[in-house]
Amino acid sequence: MKKALTGIVLLALIISLIGCGSGNDKETASSAPASSPAESKDASPSASASESKDPVKLRVAWWGGQARHDYTLKVIELYESLNPHVTIEPEYAAFDDHWKKLAPNAAAGNLPDVIQMDISYLSQYGGRGQLEDLTTYTQNGTIDVSSIGEASLSGGKLGDQLFAMNLGSNALLAVVDKAMLEAAGGTMPGEDWTWDDFAKLGPVMKSQGKLLMADLRHDVFFPFYLRSKGQHMYAADGKGLGYADDQLFIEFYTRYQDWYNNGYLLSLDKLAQKKGTPEDGELELGNAVSTWGWSNQYILSSTVAKRPFEILPVPGWNENKALFLKPSMYFSIAKNSKVKDEAAKFIDFWVNNIEANKIIMGERGVPVSSKVKEALKPDLTPEQAKVFDYVAWSEQNSGQMDPPNPVGAVEVDKLLKDTVEQVLYKKLTVEEGAAKFREEATKILSKN
Repeated sequence: MKKALTGIVLLALIISLIGCGSGNDKETASSAPASSPAESKDASPSASASESKDPVKLRVAWWGGQARHDYTLKVIELYESLNPHVTIEPEYAAFDDHWKKLAPNAAAGNLPDVIQMDISYLSQYGGRGQLEDLTTYTQNGTIDVSSIGEASLSGGKLGDQLFAMNLGSNALLAVVDKAMLEAAGGTMPGEDWTWDDFAKLGPVMKSQGKLLMADLRHDVFFPFYLRSKGQHMYAADGKGLGYADDQLFIEFYTRYQDWYNNGYLLSLDKLAQKKGTPEDGELELGNAVSTWGWSNQYILSSTVAKRPFEILPVPGWNENKALFLKPSMYFSIAKNSKVKDEAAKFIDFWVNNIEANKIIMGERGVPVSSKVKEALKPDLTPEQAKVFDYVAWSEQNSGQMDPPNPVGAVEVDKLLKDTVEQVLYKKLTVEEGAAKFREEATKILSKN
């Protein structure tokens, strides 16, 4: 009897479970929104991540001085407040240290999700498959480029792949402390000044115990000098140097050696102790009458120095269309990132969000979005307005930018710096330095 009852109970339970299962399937199907194949195809992974609000950790790495770090952290705080599911881990350092930190991470496949990228390194990282092609994100609107011109986008491309998003437009300039110069008895040069005009300021400033400048970045200004002579640093195929006559090297570095020997530049031993940030810059500290660099750097220089400076184009700008606009720097997404959609959203926020750009205020270059640029104009300080006006002027007086440096350019840049130091230490003549640089640079580039 017990067995019979047990059998009846089990049979009833099974029927009940089958009924419940069937009823639940129908309820789920009727209560959940239907998803057609077309809707599933259109739904982007990033949209799903936002709806689910799954926690996301995003590593963002950049270089710069303290002022840049401070406002970048404020932008990050704003992004996190608008996206509570996102936690951003900042990684920042001075320029050289930034790349030293990235190198072992690249080798280990552990690059930060968002990397501040420089044109000197774009081929190295993009060409070796370490950066994500951003084209998918610009095409699906995750990174909105509707108010960004093709010229601004093309600077981040290698071939037809977009490996880096331009954060701002830049032009080379000379920053001059006019008050210091005139107090020393000098006269402020005009925009058509020459290299010789600059050199004439050397003895004037030295008489007051001041420098012309700390130094020049050789990987920036030697290629610029070549452009002014109608030549280029690298061959079009990236397999060699782009200039054939070593006399150009000899001319440029004979002049530079004269500045150094006359005490117009910072000594190499003191230069080696510099961090490369505005906070310890010789102009900013009041020890030099000028510094040469990119237009976005002016804002930090004047902010740190707490005094106004004047802006001039670099000598030679009006020869052979040497002046050019370039991306100040980029944001790239690491190929190894597991949160690429969120990384793309952060880049879009940086480039297009007006409130974020009211914090940035063009410090990383004049904004590439025409909408953002227009929105910022009423809020610009006089010093920021100088940069915006200078970049606008440069755009009207520029030639086409050279292609991104080839793979191996970072090694060539270091070789150039080391060779110039050997010349300044009088271990090589300028002529020997020119020949040595060509021979060793050719070996590096011939591997491409």
